[in-house]
Amino acid sequence: MSEADDKPRGGYLARNAALLCQDEQFRLYLDRRRAAKFRLDIPDGTHTVDDARDFIVAACGVSSRAELDHNPQAATVYRQVMHHFQRWRDRQHRQALQSP
Repeated sequence: MSEADDKPRGGYLARNAALLCQDEQFRLYLDRRRAAKFRLDIPDGTHTVDDARDFIVAACGVSSRAELDHNPQAATVYRQVMHHFQRWRDRQHRQALQSP
C-alpha cells in the first residue's frame, strides 16, 4: 500500500470546504473577522483562497480538508465556522437592505 493510499479521502465536508475557500464572501468575512479580532486595519480582499484553506485547517486542527470527513471533532468545528459565517452573511444582507 502506498503512502497516498494511507491518506484519508475527502468527502462532502472536504468538497464543501474547498468551495467555501473560493467564496469571495467567506474571504471577506475572514478579512473583517481578523480586523475586528486583532484590531487591525486589513483591507477588504486581503485573504486569498490559500489563506482561507489555512484558516480552516488551523481552526479545525487538521492537516488537510480531507480529514474533516474522518474526524468528528474537526467536523464539528468546521460546522461552527460555517454557522458563524452564515450568521455574519445574514447580518450583512440585512444591513444592506436597511441602508438607503
